[in-house]
Amino acid sequence: MPDVRDQNPVNNEAILDVRTIEPQRRHDTVRRLIDRLPEDASLQLISDHSPQPIRGYFEMVHGDQAQWHDLEQGPTVWRVRLTRTAL
Repeated sequence: MPDVRDQNPVNNEAILDVRTIEPQRRHDTVRRLIDRLPEDASLQLISDHSPQPIRGYFEMVHGDQAQWHDLEQGPTVWRVRLTRTAL
């Protein structure tokens, strides 16, 4: 399992730098973390390419509870915050 660090326990956000994961395992790893993301928690992803394909999966799984925030949009680093809110 990749190194997922909790940067800010006050707002319950984990950080995953997917650049440290083998490319062929990245999407499966992120999907597993999304599937386990509790309500009122966030996952910040750091990537070397646009993580837009993950957005559709996140919104499909969590529907109205899915919030996507672009924090940094390239050209060498992309950062997004995925938040799952309570209904």
